[in-house]
Amino acid sequence: MTLENARNPWLLCTAALALLMACGGDGEDRVRRVQGGKQYGGVFNMNEAGGVRSIFPLHLSQAAEHRIASQIYQGLVRFDPADLKVLPCLAERWEVDADATTFTLYLRKDVRFHADPALTSEDDRLVDAEDVLYCFRALCTADPENRMFWLFQDKVLGANTHYANTAAGGDREAPIAGLEVLDRHTFRIKLAHPNAGFLQVLAHQGCWIYPRQLVEAYGDDLMAHAIGTGPFKLRTYSPAEAFVLERDPDHWDRDEHGNPLPFLDAVRITLDPDKNKELEAFLAGRLSCLTELPVDRLGLVKDSVDASGRKRFILQSVPGSAVQFYGFNLHAPPFEDPRVRRAFSLAIDRRYLVDSVLGGLAVPAEHGLVAPGLSGYPYDVVAGHGFDPEAARALLAEAGFPGGKGFPQVVLNASPGFGYIQVAEAVQDMLQRHLGVPLILSVLPMDQHYTSIERGRARFWREGWVADLPDAENFLSLLYGKNAQADTALPTYLNTTRYADARFDSLFAEAQRTVDDARRMQLYAAAENKAMADAPVTPLYHERTIRLLRPDVRDMPLNAMDLRDLGRVWSDPGVSR
Repeated sequence: MTLENARNPWLLCTAALALLMACGGDGEDRVRRVQGGKQYGGVFNMNEAGGVRSIFPLHLSQAAEHRIASQIYQGLVRFDPADLKVLPCLAERWEVDADATTFTLYLRKDVRFHADPALTSEDDRLVDAEDVLYCFRALCTADPENRMFWLFQDKVLGANTHYANTAAGGDREAPIAGLEVLDRHTFRIKLAHPNAGFLQVLAHQGCWIYPRQLVEAYGDDLMAHAIGTGPFKLRTYSPAEAFVLERDPDHWDRDEHGNPLPFLDAVRITLDPDKNKELEAFLAGRLSCLTELPVDRLGLVKDSVDASGRKRFILQSVPGSAVQFYGFNLHAPPFEDPRVRRAFSLAIDRRYLVDSVLGGLAVPAEHGLVAPGLSGYPYDVVAGHGFDPEAARALLAEAGFPGGKGFPQVVLNASPGFGYIQVAEAVQDMLQRHLGVPLILSVLPMDQHYTSIERGRARFWREGWVADLPDAENFLSLLYGKNAQADTALPTYLNTTRYADARFDSLFAEAQRTVDDARRMQLYAAAENKAMADAPVTPLYHERTIRLLRPDVRDMPLNAMDLRDLGRVWSDPGVSR
């Protein structure tokens, strides 16, 4: 193999997959049809162009990481990929008391962790309530890499106290008042305040379950080692290049016909950051799916049938529960001044970005961060940032920079992705024309880009958020003061602008404690209005989620959060690829 081929992620996994198929039983078993006309066998190939820094549940921060890890790990409950309703998973049922403060979950008795040398007995592999306690206590423990405490913060009784105690060096194994093992297969969670949506929280990736032996045996290398209960287990990982997942023969779940899951033999994920190469690989049949088309190839979505009438791919499209925005470092001049931030925002023509740069595959973010379409949210009452160059110039002059004179040199940090660079170039031009402010555009690989943001090195940057809970709270958590690291010498993972406002925080916290859904949404909208007036971020647009599938891919519905359950996907041999 040449040096070039040795670094080619499209060729990297061939040997691993060949070995996997050879060890998977005879071909007749793998291709047999079963109930419902479905079929076992096949490899699902996908590429993740975004940076993948971890696949461990408490360390996840990027959508690309979630799409890989969600095939390996599971939680007590899960989202239905068809309609995002909460369904049983490792817990077969649950009870919620009348005031929505006590949640009792009953675990399945037949679930096993993936086989691994770290699990030395059958008892180690059986999932029980002690495993749940271990994972949820870790979620509440202060650790530089724990990015998930916000899920239980201010919600679970005793969670805040445990986090504060462990941050001060206290016992990491200390009991937490709201987490209780009732028996081997029954677990109880008590909340500090009513929270009717807490089951959605339990479906979040931060609440996935893993054995303590995973951390004890492999704590320094949780990319190359993973032990979960999902339909696939980690076979190989080649740093920065590819993952290969294989079918777990002991997986507990079945489909609606009683067929054991999963159907696929394996999932291969390459990590090539080049979207054009990814598109070429998809069109050549080397990938099973494709998302985030290169902007200059958007016309492809209209070309799903070839000249002979054969379907080239399946086109899926839904409004995305996502937002793209620019963030400001509120602790770095000149962006500590809200007039400067508002001036930047008012100088950006979002309609032009959507129509002329993104080909109409998005919606302008004219009313803040929260994506339109979330059930019950009064999106239209939020006063967002329109396009008003005259007002922008007046604000900048008021801040001491008339016509951009004396404005310091500013770098706009962008990253590869669907139109991200083209949008940044358009914004660069707008700020120069309307404000007289020249920007330097810097493009980094996704992992380096986010590390720069989290560690406070960036001053003005592109960021995106795909909802991992279908609720307004999920978007506005990006601005909650308690989700920011106050010490600027330390990284901050969720509230990356480190925005902290007493009025916003009060409204947000009150909404979290409110059971009446209409009132809760009104409070969140009031909080968002306060944040938009302060402008710690500049919302740009809400992307439309578009996915292309190979014609043989079956049972892979698209949803607004782009959640993927490959355990139920199968390949139809009757369809020509």
